Parts: sequence; C-alpha cells; structure tokens
Amino acid sequence: MMKAKVIFIHLLMLAVSFAFAQQKDYPIQPVSFTKVKLDDTFWLPRIETNRTVTIPASFARCENTGRVKNFEMAAAKSGKFCTKFPFDDTDIYKTIEGASYSLAMHPDAKLDGYVDSLINKIKLAQEPDGYLYTARTIDPLHPHAWSGSERWVKENELSHELYDSGHLFEAAAAHYQATGKRNFLDIALRNADLLVETFGPGKRHVAPGHEIVEMGLVRLYRITGKQDYLSLAKFFIDERGKRTYDKNNKDVWKNGKYWQDDEPVTTQEQAEGHAVRAMYLYSGMADVAALTGDKDYIDAIDKIWDNMVGKKIYVQGGIGAVPDGERFGENYDLPNATAYNETCAAIGNVFWNQRMFLLHGDSKYIDVMEKVLYNGLISGVGLDGKSFFYTNALQITKGFTHPALEPNRSGWFECSCCPTNIARFLPSLPGYMYAQKGNDTYVNLYISGTAELKIEEQPVTIVQQNNYPWSGLLSFVVSPKEEQQFTLRFRIPGWAENKAMPTDIYNFAQPVSSVVTLKINGSPVKYEIQNGYAVISRSWKADDLVQLNIPMPVRKVIANNQIKDDQGKVALQRGPLMYCAEWTDNRAKINSLTVPLTTSFKPLFDSDLLNGVIKLKGGGFTAIPYYAWANRGKGEMTVWFPSAK
Repeated sequence: MMKAKVIFIHLLMLAVSFAFAQQKDYPIQPVSFTKVKLDDTFWLPRIETNRTVTIPASFARCENTGRVKNFEMAAAKSGKFCTKFPFDDTDIYKTIEGASYSLAMHPDAKLDGYVDSLINKIKLAQEPDGYLYTARTIDPLHPHAWSGSERWVKENELSHELYDSGHLFEAAAAHYQATGKRNFLDIALRNADLLVETFGPGKRHVAPGHEIVEMGLVRLYRITGKQDYLSLAKFFIDERGKRTYDKNNKDVWKNGKYWQDDEPVTTQEQAEGHAVRAMYLYSGMADVAALTGDKDYIDAIDKIWDNMVGKKIYVQGGIGAVPDGERFGENYDLPNATAYNETCAAIGNVFWNQRMFLLHGDSKYIDVMEKVLYNGLISGVGLDGKSFFYTNALQITKGFTHPALEPNRSGWFECSCCPTNIARFLPSLPGYMYAQKGNDTYVNLYISGTAELKIEEQPVTIVQQNNYPWSGLLSFVVSPKEEQQFTLRFRIPGWAENKAMPTDIYNFAQPVSSVVTLKINGSPVKYEIQNGYAVISRSWKADDLVQLNIPMPVRKVIANNQIKDDQGKVALQRGPLMYCAEWTDNRAKINSLTVPLTTSFKPLFDSDLLNGVIKLKGGGFTAIPYYAWANRGKGEMTVWFPSAK
C-alpha cells in the first residue's frame, strides 16, 4: 500500500513539475530510487543494516545527547542549549531524511509514527514567522556563542543558521517524496518563506558560511515551482566573493578561501577551503545552472572539477587533505599519514559528480563517483552499522597519531555530522544507478536489482544480476512491455580502459590488454563507445539478455610524480576497489612491506572475513578492501607500499 502511494506521489510530483513548465533542467534525468528494488549481496546488506541499526542508533543518540531536548526546550522557550554546536539540529533532520527513504521501500508503522512525533516537536520549536534554530530560540537573550546577538549576524562564518535550514529542506523534501505527507514540508516552506522575505536584492545580503541551503532551496523549488526559492539559491551563490579579505595573506582564515568566499564563484578555478562546504556549493551551482541555463556557473565548476580530480584527490577518492580546517591543500598536497578525508566530504563528492554527469553525460564523473562509493565513503561506517570514521586515513603507523585523526572507529562524535550523513545517504543509493535522456537509458552502477522504467511512456523492466564488485561478469534482462526501439548505454569503467583516474594524477603501472565483451542473447555484438559508454541501439523485446564481461585483474597504481608522499610506491586495485594491508592479517610490520612491480597477487574469496571479501595474497602478505579496515580492532594500516626497484 505504501509503495503504491509513493509511486502515486512521485507521478503527481512529475505532473506538477510539467504544469510549472520549467523550461530548463538537467539534460539527463536520474531514475528515482523508488523505481529500483535491490537484490544485491554487496549493497543491500549495508542498506538493511542502515535501516535496522544505523538509523535507530542515530535516533537514540539524538535522544540521549540532548539533540531532541533542544527542540523541546525551544518549544517551551525555557532552558539552556545542551549540546555543543549550533548545527546539532541537523542530526535529527538528516536521520529523518534517511528514515524517510527507508520508509518508502520498507513500510514501518512504528518508525513512521516516531518520525511524526519528532516532526511535531520540530513544529512546536518553530517561531511564528518560520525561524527554526534551537540555539537561539531556547533563550534569545543568551544564544549559543557562535550565533551572534541577533539573527543572521554571524551567518557568514559561525552561526550555521542557513546550514540548518538547508538540511531541514533536504529532509522535508525527502519525507514528502517518500510518504506524501505535508507535515514536515509545511514546516520547511514556512522557514523558506522567511528566508525569501529576509534575503535578496534590496534586503539582507550574505554568503552562507556553510553551504547546503542552496541545494535545499532547489529541492523545494522542484516540489512547489515557486520561483522565489530558485532565485534565492542563486542569490546566495552570487553573494560569494563580495566581502573584503586580505588577498595577500596566505592564511586561509583571512583570505576567504575556507568559505569559498575569496572571489566570485564564476572566477574560481580551484577546489578550495573546507571540503564539505565546497562539495555542497559546487552541487548547488550545478543545480542552479541546470535550472537557469547559467553557462558561467558550468564553466566554473568544470574548471574546479578538473583541478580537484587532477590535483587534489586521494587514490581511494578521499578529498580534503588538511586537518586544520578540514580543507583542501595546495595542488598535489596529499600526504598519507595526515590525510583527513572527511566522510561528509565523500558524500558531497558523490552528490557533485552525479550532477556533473547529469549536465554532461560523460562516464568519467560516474567513474569518480564509483571510486568514492566503494572506497572512501563506505569506509566511514563500520560493518556493524554503528561505529564510524569522521576521517578516513591512508596510513596508520604505530606511535604516530595526528590529534585530528582517529585510528579506530567511534560510536558517535560531538560533531556527529558524518554518522547522520551516512544514515541519510545509503538508502538513496538506488537513485544513482540509472539515468535517462529521451529514449536513451544510462546504466551507471552495477548493482543487482530490478528497475521499473518508462521509455517514451512505455514500461520497461531491467533486471541486473551480478556479483559486483567481486566479479565483472554482469547480466541484464531487458523486458519492454511490447517490442520497442531504444538505446541502452552501459558504462565501461575507466579502470577497465587502463585509466586509474580520469586524469593523470594516478595511473596503472602497467597497461593490460583485457577486452570488455558484450553479448546479446548469447551472441557477441560489436558496440560503439561514446563518452565511456557501450552504446546499444536496437529493437528490444521481452527477456532480451545482455551479458557484459569486464575483466578484473589486480592492478598496481602509481601516483603523479608531483605527489611527494607516494613516490617510489604503489597501491593495489582490483575492479573499483582499492586495497590496504592491515596489522591483523600480516605478521610483518605494515610499514616494512614492499611490493616490487613484478609481484603477482592472487584474488581469493574468503566468506568468513569481514562479511565476505576477496582478499589479495602475494608478496608475502595479505591485502583487504580498503573500505573494510579497522573492523577488527586498532592497529597499523597502509594503502601505499614501497616498490623495490
């Protein structure tokens, strides 16, 4: 019943969007997560663990840390803000967002009722004009120290008032999409209307200190068609670079780079500043560009993407190298022992690359997204679903622990943005698998499950059956309701084309001549490659079988010679997975392991290891998938190995 209701709401939203006659949007549109049902041995258990463990644990921690109490005190206008950060409200919003996605696929009356009870507490905490920010509302005369004496006066740096609003909008939009209820959406719209009344030309000006309100406003615009929301999102983006900073001072706190505020966004060419803020900004710019046709935005984010993926990304997809400020360093500044790589930045990186693909239709963006997904993102949550990394290191050495990094997983953090971001992201993953443009359908991620699509208004089912990422033997059963002409575009991963990354920041030490083959109904077919996709245009009929074979040899990765920390070293990759050596599998000290280029590795599936993984054996040691490290205790680990000449 719930699923039918969700489908109805989704169709209604589509109809409403057509009624608003939006003239511009992404040329490629993602297929909604509600249209894809997973049956996958890699991702489905993680999403189930997220549903049964992570989300309940997040709600429980919001209760026992005082985050829920903050809303209760704000409603009573009495008490003292009882957590540490003024953005702690967002942990409740993000967990509701994740719960909403889960409810769409797994109806749960008890969870639904609990979410409604939280929404009611949020409603009671909202001020009459729509303002919602417990750090001030509880005691307006004595607000949080970061908040300033009046509304918005510290928004450009510390208060996070608009950041709170952004996550509110994201969560309320997800809840409405998933359940069809307006109780949370109406709260968000009242807050958004307050922002429209407060900010804009001739009103208050500010560049939001922590971006995401831009993305949230766009989501509300898509639901309501209210132009004011889209215009305000663009206004906030265009406000960047208008403050006066000491342009000659390299201190990131004094030149505006930390906030991506040192110059107008259209003249920025490098990924800079706080990595999470940056990802949300660039995602918001992509959204606004798609909906307004702003080519200057697109030119800017194209250049910034080239810089990040060419000079500022780790081999496992992590970004934000510098612990001081959780930020990007200079070009090729990618040390391993102090790699920060915040989990939230990985999630933001997925958001941005998905949007870049929707703008340009090039598989290189999905290649980066896949690298992040299978490595530097899921490394952020333990296999138990309730232990987390805020940072994702590339090297842990005995006797050295940077004060900003953790060598073992934690159940929670005072700043718990990463655990709750994981909770909201994982159940939305099916929405990243497919995309469409006209009668072309892009198959971007190889995850077993059933997709119910519409191609030129005709129903088409695609059933993926695979054991990815352990095997590159993939099959797809394509079944249109009636025989139909259309095009399927199957992504050929860059790693299968001798590209460790779409740029020259990392390369495979030795090319391989493995050939990707494609069969239809058992017969080999030749295919054309366009923008990284194998393009198959034909008249499809029920139960057509597509078989794609992508070889997965173990590859040695080397870094650009400008990355000092990685010179004379190799990393190990198989398929989309990066590998590491961990203390518990190896007798020798991890920092003493070497991998000559001639070393061969044998992939071996071990069902008893880390919930079942393919490990690599060779050179006298064992390597495991990077995402699975630190699930068996605290100890040494490394991704890069000295390579004897």
